[in-house]
Amino acid sequence: MKEINKSTQSIWAGERDQLAFGATQVPVVHSVSFGYDDMDEWYKVATGQKDGHIYGRNTNPTVQAFEDKIRILEGAEAATSFSTGMAAISNTLATFLFPGDRVVSIKDTYGGTNKIFTEFLPKQQVEVVLCETGDHEAIEKEVAKGCKVLYLESPTNPTVKITDIARMAKAGKDAGALVIVDNTFATPINQQPLDLGADLVIHSATKFLGGHADALGGAVCGSKDLVEKIYHYREINGATLDPMAAYLLLRGMKTLKLRIDKQCENALTIAKYLKSVDVVESVFYPGLEDHPNHDIAKQQMSNYGGMLSFAVKGGVDTVRHLLPKLQYANKAANLGSVETVVGPSRTTSHVECTPEERAAMGIPEGLIRYSAGIEDVDDLINDLEQAFQSLPKHLFANS
Repeated sequence: MKEINKSTQSIWAGERDQLAFGATQVPVVHSVSFGYDDMDEWYKVATGQKDGHIYGRNTNPTVQAFEDKIRILEGAEAATSFSTGMAAISNTLATFLFPGDRVVSIKDTYGGTNKIFTEFLPKQQVEVVLCETGDHEAIEKEVAKGCKVLYLESPTNPTVKITDIARMAKAGKDAGALVIVDNTFATPINQQPLDLGADLVIHSATKFLGGHADALGGAVCGSKDLVEKIYHYREINGATLDPMAAYLLLRGMKTLKLRIDKQCENALTIAKYLKSVDVVESVFYPGLEDHPNHDIAKQQMSNYGGMLSFAVKGGVDTVRHLLPKLQYANKAANLGSVETVVGPSRTTSHVECTPEERAAMGIPEGLIRYSAGIEDVDDLINDLEQAFQSLPKHLFANS
């Protein structure tokens, strides 16, 4: 049989085994426990000798359908899920890092991830080395010194910087490191880190996978051996995905390919428009030919994603005036939904960080993160235009 396209997988993958009573949609199974009259069968399910469910903290039919769908979309052998994206990240790192271990990553990871690297892991006597994002030689040198985990995020949140995943995965493998990639911004529609050599791929399913800003969730995909270790940590520590959230994520993922294609198209058009706006100092989007790593993005991504960011003259004061004027954008700490969402990094991706920490990561206080929705792009550009025209000239007169 020919390979199934992502648009078809988004709709059908992982669902058939969980259907019941002739239903065409996966049911929401709220039961906390699953009963067995046959004690031997119960034991076999409980010990993993037979498929089935025992207790909701461990597994659930609705949750399993979500895990199977993301597993198939990522081309992975196995997947497990979490209550949030940060639970997926923290549980995965906790599974494999112990006192005395060394982890290499980049400076531009999401703010919550960065806090794990700068605040929590050092307290556990894990050595953390954060390299300049995009400086592949520096990353390779640090990895070659030895590390347990190489953790990457590409594109990054919020400056959408790009890392050569295949090159870094090779460096990680040569050093015996576990290579983990956060694929939240790209999604499996635009990028397949496992095919590029990564061992594990992580998602905040809350974002593009769900796509409707109504369900929290996270996922990790990879080999059966690695995922089983992560699952064991999660089932004991309890960061379980709720069945209702799993259902909402499943429903959202049916339109994943359609949404991502439109969001990519809108994001590129908007990025090009922003390049022509005098108030805008810089635009960050890997689909632009002047993006520092456009060629790498073109090689490892099938499209460039629905996320962009831009810095404005006048900094925070301009942001304060500009964003409330936007009529077709939620001003909120979220991204990846069908509606356009905007916000400064100081209140979204890196709210946990100080201004000095953000500056060290190359995030100006006047940076605006823009998650393109699926609206008509002309309406979005007109909305931006009227917002820019409303700005008091004194904000950036001396910029």
